[in-house]
Amino acid sequence: MKKTILSAFAALLIAGSAWADTVRMGTEGAYPPYNFVNDNGEVDGFEKDVGDMLCIRANLDCVWVINEWDSIIPNLVSGNYDTIIAGMSITAERDEVIDFTQEYFPPSPSVYMGLSGSDVDLDGGVIAAQTATIQAGYVAESGATLVEFASAEETISAVQNGEADAVLADGDYLLPFIAESDGEFAAIGEVSIGGGIGMGIRESDGDLKAKMDKAISSMKDDGSLNALIKKWFGAAANTF
Repeated sequence: MKKTILSAFAALLIAGSAWADTVRMGTEGAYPPYNFVNDNGEVDGFEKDVGDMLCIRANLDCVWVINEWDSIIPNLVSGNYDTIIAGMSITAERDEVIDFTQEYFPPSPSVYMGLSGSDVDLDGGVIAAQTATIQAGYVAESGATLVEFASAEETISAVQNGEADAVLADGDYLLPFIAESDGEFAAIGEVSIGGGIGMGIRESDGDLKAKMDKAISSMKDDGSLNALIKKWFGAAANTF
Protein backbone atom coordinates (compact mmCIF):
# COMPACT_ATOMS: atom_id res chain seq x y z
CA MET A 1 0.00 0.00 0.00
CA LYS A 2 2.80 2.36 0.95
CA LYS A 3 4.55 1.64 -2.38
CA THR A 4 1.29 2.33 -4.20
CA ILE A 5 0.90 5.70 -2.47
CA LEU A 6 4.51 6.62 -3.15
CA SER A 7 4.16 5.58 -6.80
CA ALA A 8 1.04 7.68 -7.16
CA PHE A 9 2.77 10.64 -5.54
CA ALA A 10 5.75 10.27 -7.88
CA ALA A 11 3.42 10.17 -10.87
CA LEU A 12 1.83 13.41 -9.71
CA LEU A 13 5.24 15.02 -9.39
CA ILE A 14 6.18 13.93 -12.90
CA ALA A 15 2.89 15.17 -14.29
CA GLY A 16 3.31 18.47 -12.48
CA SER A 17 6.84 18.91 -13.75
CA ALA A 18 5.65 18.70 -17.33
CA TRP A 19 3.46 21.74 -16.73
CA ALA A 20 6.34 23.48 -15.00
CA ASP A 21 8.83 23.08 -17.85
CA THR A 22 10.17 26.53 -18.74
CA VAL A 23 11.11 27.15 -22.35
CA ARG A 24 13.08 30.29 -23.21
CA MET A 25 11.76 31.70 -26.49
CA GLY A 26 14.47 33.63 -28.35
CA THR A 27 13.43 36.47 -30.65
CA GLU A 28 14.94 39.61 -32.17
CA GLY A 29 12.28 42.08 -31.05
CA ALA A 30 12.99 44.37 -34.00
CA TYR A 31 11.16 42.98 -37.05
CA PRO A 32 7.51 44.09 -37.05
CA PRO A 33 4.94 42.73 -37.49
CA TYR A 34 6.69 39.39 -36.81
CA ASN A 35 8.23 40.55 -33.53
CA PHE A 36 8.94 43.89 -31.85
CA VAL A 37 9.09 45.56 -28.46
CA ASN A 38 5.97 47.59 -27.69
CA ASP A 39 5.64 50.84 -25.77
CA ASN A 40 5.50 48.91 -22.50
CA GLY A 41 8.89 47.34 -23.19
CA GLU A 42 7.35 43.91 -23.84
CA VAL A 43 7.80 41.51 -26.75
CA ASP A 44 4.84 41.83 -29.09
CA GLY A 45 3.73 40.86 -32.59
CA PHE A 46 2.62 37.87 -34.60
CA GLU A 47 5.28 35.54 -33.22
CA LYS A 48 4.56 36.54 -29.63
CA ASP A 49 0.90 35.56 -30.14
CA VAL A 50 1.83 32.33 -31.91
CA GLY A 51 4.55 31.41 -29.41
CA ASP A 52 2.31 31.97 -26.39
CA MET A 53 -0.42 29.81 -27.93
CA LEU A 54 2.04 27.05 -28.82
CA CYS A 55 3.34 26.98 -25.27
CA ILE A 56 -0.18 26.69 -23.87
CA ARG A 57 -1.02 23.81 -26.19
CA ALA A 58 2.28 22.06 -25.45
CA ASN A 59 1.78 22.47 -21.68
CA LEU A 60 4.96 24.52 -21.40
CA ASP A 61 5.73 27.57 -19.32
CA CYS A 62 7.53 30.01 -21.65
CA VAL A 63 9.53 33.18 -21.15
CA TRP A 64 10.79 35.53 -23.84
CA VAL A 65 14.42 36.44 -24.46
CA ILE A 66 15.57 39.17 -26.87
CA ASN A 67 18.77 38.60 -28.82
CA GLU A 68 20.34 40.47 -31.74
CA TRP A 69 19.80 38.80 -35.10
CA ASP A 70 23.43 38.27 -36.11
CA SER A 71 24.14 36.05 -33.08
CA ILE A 72 20.72 34.45 -32.71
CA ILE A 73 21.74 30.98 -33.98
CA PRO A 74 25.07 30.76 -32.09
CA ASN A 75 23.36 31.76 -28.85
CA LEU A 76 20.68 29.09 -29.33
CA VAL A 77 23.37 26.46 -29.85
CA SER A 78 25.27 27.66 -26.77
CA GLY A 79 22.16 27.37 -24.59
CA ASN A 80 21.20 31.01 -23.95
CA TYR A 81 17.61 30.12 -24.88
CA ASP A 82 15.72 27.10 -26.20
CA THR A 83 13.99 28.23 -29.40
CA ILE A 84 14.30 30.81 -32.13
CA ILE A 85 10.97 32.32 -33.13
CA ALA A 86 12.09 35.35 -35.10
CA GLY A 87 10.91 35.34 -38.71
CA MET A 88 13.59 32.81 -39.62
CA SER A 89 13.11 31.07 -42.96
CA ILE A 90 13.96 27.39 -43.09
CA THR A 91 17.05 26.87 -45.27
CA ALA A 92 19.34 23.91 -45.89
CA GLU A 93 22.33 25.91 -44.63
CA ARG A 94 20.68 26.74 -41.30
CA ASP A 95 19.34 23.22 -40.99
CA GLU A 96 22.93 21.95 -40.90
CA VAL A 97 23.46 23.81 -37.62
CA ILE A 98 20.06 23.68 -35.90
CA ASP A 99 16.76 21.87 -36.33
CA PHE A 100 13.43 23.37 -37.34
CA THR A 101 9.81 22.67 -36.60
CA GLN A 102 7.35 22.58 -39.43
CA GLU A 103 6.40 25.96 -40.89
CA TYR A 104 4.20 28.26 -38.82
CA PHE A 105 4.22 30.90 -41.58
CA PRO A 106 4.02 30.07 -45.31
CA PRO A 107 6.56 31.24 -47.89
CA SER A 108 6.16 34.88 -48.91
CA PRO A 109 8.01 37.07 -51.41
CA SER A 110 10.93 39.36 -50.64
CA VAL A 111 10.70 42.94 -51.88
CA TYR A 112 13.23 45.49 -53.10
CA MET A 113 12.50 48.95 -51.71
CA GLY A 114 14.05 52.18 -52.98
CA LEU A 115 13.33 55.89 -52.98
CA SER A 116 10.27 56.78 -55.03
CA GLY A 117 11.18 57.75 -58.58
CA SER A 118 14.67 56.26 -58.37
CA ASP A 119 16.06 54.18 -61.23
CA VAL A 120 17.86 51.31 -59.52
CA ASP A 121 19.87 48.59 -61.23
CA LEU A 122 18.90 45.66 -59.02
CA ASP A 123 21.51 43.39 -60.62
CA GLY A 124 24.41 45.83 -60.50
CA GLY A 125 23.59 48.47 -57.91
CA VAL A 126 24.30 48.72 -54.19
CA ILE A 127 21.72 46.71 -52.23
CA ALA A 128 21.36 46.71 -48.45
CA ALA A 129 20.25 43.63 -46.50
CA GLN A 130 20.30 42.49 -42.91
CA THR A 131 23.29 40.33 -41.97
CA ALA A 132 22.81 36.54 -42.06
CA THR A 133 19.46 36.67 -43.84
CA ILE A 134 18.38 34.81 -46.95
CA GLN A 135 18.11 38.19 -48.65
CA ALA A 136 21.78 38.95 -47.96
CA GLY A 137 22.74 35.61 -49.46
CA TYR A 138 20.62 36.27 -52.52
CA VAL A 139 22.13 39.71 -53.15
CA ALA A 140 25.65 38.35 -52.71
CA GLU A 141 25.04 35.89 -55.54
CA SER A 142 23.10 38.28 -57.79
CA GLY A 143 25.96 40.43 -59.07
CA ALA A 144 24.87 43.48 -57.10
CA THR A 145 27.08 45.02 -54.41
CA LEU A 146 25.90 43.87 -50.98
CA VAL A 147 26.09 46.12 -47.93
CA GLU A 148 25.06 44.37 -44.72
CA PHE A 149 23.70 45.83 -41.50
CA ALA A 150 23.00 44.31 -38.10
CA SER A 151 19.34 45.38 -38.03
CA ALA A 152 16.59 45.74 -40.61
CA GLU A 153 16.03 49.33 -39.51
CA GLU A 154 19.62 50.19 -40.46
CA THR A 155 19.09 48.87 -43.99
CA ILE A 156 16.28 51.39 -44.48
CA SER A 157 18.45 54.19 -43.12
CA ALA A 158 21.12 53.21 -45.66
CA VAL A 159 18.70 53.90 -48.50
CA GLN A 160 17.61 57.18 -46.94
CA ASN A 161 21.13 58.50 -46.55
CA GLY A 162 22.42 57.26 -49.91
CA GLU A 163 24.63 54.41 -48.72
CA ALA A 164 22.51 51.96 -50.72
CA ASP A 165 20.32 52.19 -53.80
CA ALA A 166 17.73 49.81 -52.40
CA VAL A 167 17.07 47.33 -49.63
CA LEU A 168 15.93 43.72 -50.00
CA ALA A 169 13.87 42.26 -47.16
CA ASP A 170 10.67 40.36 -46.45
CA GLY A 171 7.74 42.05 -48.14
CA ASP A 172 5.72 41.62 -44.96
CA TYR A 173 8.24 43.87 -43.23
CA LEU A 174 8.79 46.48 -45.97
CA LEU A 175 5.32 46.93 -47.46
CA PRO A 176 3.73 48.42 -44.31
CA PHE A 177 6.74 50.74 -44.02
CA ILE A 178 6.26 51.84 -47.65
CA ALA A 179 2.56 52.48 -47.05
CA GLU A 180 3.35 54.76 -44.11
CA SER A 181 6.24 56.63 -45.78
CA ASP A 182 4.12 59.35 -47.41
CA GLY A 183 5.47 58.44 -50.82
CA GLU A 184 9.16 58.57 -49.86
CA PHE A 185 9.69 54.88 -50.65
CA ALA A 186 8.37 52.47 -53.26
CA ALA A 187 8.51 48.75 -53.98
CA ILE A 188 10.73 48.39 -57.05
CA GLY A 189 11.03 44.62 -57.40
CA GLU A 190 10.02 41.29 -55.97
CA VAL A 191 11.67 37.89 -55.71
CA SER A 192 10.80 34.57 -54.09
CA ILE A 193 13.57 33.24 -51.83
CA GLY A 194 13.60 30.26 -49.48
CA GLY A 195 10.75 28.45 -47.83
CA GLY A 196 8.41 29.19 -44.98
CA ILE A 197 9.25 30.22 -41.44
CA GLY A 198 9.80 27.66 -38.70
CA MET A 199 10.92 27.62 -35.08
CA GLY A 200 14.62 26.96 -34.62
CA ILE A 201 15.51 24.34 -32.01
CA ARG A 202 18.78 22.69 -30.99
CA GLU A 203 19.31 19.37 -32.76
CA SER A 204 19.60 17.66 -29.38
CA ASP A 205 16.11 18.82 -28.29
CA GLY A 206 14.01 16.35 -30.21
CA ASP A 207 11.32 16.14 -27.51
CA LEU A 208 10.77 19.90 -27.58
CA LYS A 209 10.60 19.87 -31.37
CA ALA A 210 7.97 17.11 -31.27
CA LYS A 211 5.86 19.08 -28.77
CA MET A 212 6.02 22.25 -30.84
CA ASP A 213 5.28 20.40 -34.09
CA LYS A 214 2.19 18.86 -32.51
CA ALA A 215 1.05 22.25 -31.25
CA ILE A 216 1.60 23.88 -34.66
CA SER A 217 -0.41 21.12 -36.32
CA SER A 218 -3.28 21.68 -33.90
CA MET A 219 -3.30 25.41 -34.67
CA LYS A 220 -3.36 24.68 -38.39
CA ASP A 221 -6.16 22.14 -37.96
CA ASP A 222 -8.49 24.43 -36.01
CA GLY A 223 -7.78 27.58 -38.03
CA SER A 224 -6.30 29.57 -35.16
CA LEU A 225 -2.93 29.94 -36.90
CA ASN A 226 -4.55 31.37 -40.03
CA ALA A 227 -6.55 33.75 -37.84
CA LEU A 228 -3.36 35.12 -36.30
CA ILE A 229 -1.73 35.47 -39.73
CA LYS A 230 -4.69 37.55 -40.91
CA LYS A 231 -4.70 39.57 -37.69
CA TRP A 232 -1.10 40.68 -38.16
CA PHE A 233 -0.64 40.59 -41.96
CA GLY A 234 -4.10 41.37 -43.29
CA ALA A 235 -6.94 39.44 -44.87
CA ALA A 236 -5.05 38.98 -48.16
CA ALA A 237 -2.03 37.30 -46.53
CA ASN A 238 -0.99 33.80 -47.56
CA THR A 239 -2.34 31.19 -45.14
CA PHE A 240 -2.30 27.43 -44.66
